[in-house]
Amino acid sequence: AAREVRERLETLKLKAFLKTTGGKGLHVVLPIRPTPWDEAKDFCRRVAEQMAADTPGRFTATIKKSARGNRIFVDYLRNSREATAVAPYSTRARAGAPVSVPIAWEELKTLKSASQYTVLNLPQRLSRLRADPWKGIGKLKQALPNAPRIRR
Repeated sequence: AAREVRERLETLKLKAFLKTTGGKGLHVVLPIRPTPWDEAKDFCRRVAEQMAADTPGRFTATIKKSARGNRIFVDYLRNSREATAVAPYSTRARAGAPVSVPIAWEELKTLKSASQYTVLNLPQRLSRLRADPWKGIGKLKQALPNAPRIRR
């Protein structure tokens, strides 16, 4: 699902970054210019709903667990003022102390789980990194396009 979100954003000439949550999922991070919360959330909703419409057997944008079945929930609801998301390098209050970690897109193919990095193994990961997976994220000033059809 993360790869598909990235592909759809790339068709709109938008560069996205990736991080583990330290929980079950991944977060696709899209650095943008200051934008009203409702516009950002609407953009993300349209991405999620288009993915669900294009591949209904694989993706859903429905939050209700009983309606999801075995489909991947593309959670656009993190994009509102009152929503929370774990910050990069934050430890989660869970068994094993998993950490939310920025990763490069190339690392996704070998990622075992979104909670594989912990306070115990994160120093080893950081010592092996050759480059910051989020290099340049603070310099991007991307604008959301007006009402795009978000297809891949």
